Parts: sequence; C-alpha cells; structure tokens
Amino acid sequence: MPPPTLPLPLPAALRGGRPSDARRRGRLATLALALLLAALALAAYLSSPGAARPLAAADSRCGGIQGLELWGPAVNWGSNHRLPSAAACCASCKAHRRCDSWVFCGDRRRCGNRFGECWLKKQNDAMAPSVIARGEDVIWTSGLVFGKSQGIVGLETSAGTLRIQLLPDCAPHSVDYFIELLRLHNCAGCRFYRAEGRGALWDAKGDHVKNAAFGPPYAVLQGTLEVDGVAFKEMPKEGCSTVRRGSVAWIGSGPEFLISLADHEEWRDAYTVFGSVLPEDLAIAEEMAMLPTSTDVWSGVTVRLLKDPVYIKVKRRSNTTAY
Repeated sequence: MPPPTLPLPLPAALRGGRPSDARRRGRLATLALALLLAALALAAYLSSPGAARPLAAADSRCGGIQGLELWGPAVNWGSNHRLPSAAACCASCKAHRRCDSWVFCGDRRRCGNRFGECWLKKQNDAMAPSVIARGEDVIWTSGLVFGKSQGIVGLETSAGTLRIQLLPDCAPHSVDYFIELLRLHNCAGCRFYRAEGRGALWDAKGDHVKNAAFGPPYAVLQGTLEVDGVAFKEMPKEGCSTVRRGSVAWIGSGPEFLISLADHEEWRDAYTVFGSVLPEDLAIAEEMAMLPTSTDVWSGVTVRLLKDPVYIKVKRRSNTTAY
C-alpha cells in the first residue's frame, strides 16, 4: 500500500514510506511538485509575522477508549461516584492513590440509569489489564493511569535498550497497541531504517539554533512497528502532539514512527506523540544516529538511511530486567 498522506506542516522528508518497499514509494514521484509547493507555502507562513503560536495544550489531556470495558476490583464504586465526563473520571482516578484504571458511562441514551457512573479500579497488572468486553455495542469508555515506574516498555536493539514511558492519557489507543505487542511476544519486522543527527541545526539539549534551517538533517530515528504477517490497524489522531527531544510519535496513522533527537515546535500538530524515551537512554538514540548510513532522495530531499537496519524487540519491565 502507498505511504500515508501526512498533514502539513510535516516535512516531505519525514513521510511514512519504507525504503525497502518499492510500492510504498512508487506514487511519490507524482506528488513531488505538490509537496514542494506546499513546503514553500509553509516556509512563507513560518517566516511571516505572528506565525509562532503557543505549544499545544492537548499535552495535558486525559482520555480513554470508547467501547472498552475493563474489569477488576473496584476501589470506588460507580453507582456512588457519578461524574460529567470521561476526562473527569480519568482525573478522579489520577487523584486516587490506588486507582490505575477507570470505567465511565457517558452516553445518556444508552447508559440509562447508569449514566455518569465512574468506576475506579485496580488491576493486578496495569500492562496486562483485564478486559471483559470490547466493541461498538459496549456502552463503557475505559482508560489506564500509570503511576511512577509503570507503563515503561523497552525497545531492545543491538545498540542497547531504549526505555519508553507510554502516555495513556494522551494516546490510549497507542498504549493499547503496545499492550497487544507484549501479549504477542513478537515484533518480527519491527526496525529502525533511518538515522539522522542534529547537525548544526540544534544544540546538544535539542534546542533549535537561532536563524538555522529546520532540516535536513531532521534529528530523528525513523522506523516501523508493524509485525510481519499481522495486519496493522491504523491509529486515530490522538492527544499529545508537541514533538520534543525524546518524543516517540507515529508518522501519520502508523505503523511508521519516529524518535526525535531535538525539539520540533515547528511541526506543531503533525504527529501523535505516544511516549517518551527516558532521559538516561537518549545517549543510546544518539549513538544510533551515528551508525553508518547511505543517502537517498525522498520528494527532493536528501535523507540518511541505515546501511544495516536495526531490528527491535518490544519488552516490558519485569523482576528480572533493568526496565
């Protein structure tokens, strides 16, 4: 299938195609002129007075998955705990020291006398939550809340393990996908295939150098989290969108993703950020950006592709691992 069409202001060089799949790149030649014109229009916009705006406030939202009912022992019964919205239910779970999951009924017509019920629950394992029902006919919305040291997965590579703190508030569907990957015990085909350092455009902290270009290079690791032989369900646009140093985000609706080595405020709402590399592991990402590469041209932009892809295993924290 062709690569996903990405929203501007996404640079054309950060498209979701894979260099090893000719079918994903075949249609790009016909789009090159249109993308170039869009990029020029974007550059004019960014250089115009008043173009800058504040970071997205969505990074603090609290959300869940509609049509999902999580099971488990209740720490606060919904029949005695009614709230106006799923976000309020999520916030209530965050404020409760024992709660790590919540279930809310927010459709007045379908919920009937259960409308507004907010059940606060405690899972035996928040990274393997108990699901009693899932589907369009399920009236409940559910979500997870990770406490300190919870919700961390490891992207295990030959260069080291990148520990990722998942963000269920911002990207519950993305976290749900990672939970499924952990259940599969398989991420065959998952890999990094592109590596670009910061060059002279960002400093060591990831801050953009004043008056410098925004790329190339783009200060990213890019790869895919699609499992060979398993159909990938496209991710919806979710909450957090500001790309900072260490952010892990889908490109379009996935399965292509990136890890940013710099702050990219200029990308604004182009991505769904679903996690963040732990600060102490960013050195591993920096080392990967220095691996041998060759160049290719995507939509008129020179990019750096790894000569040898770096394959990924998705692991989780356990009593026998460091993460």
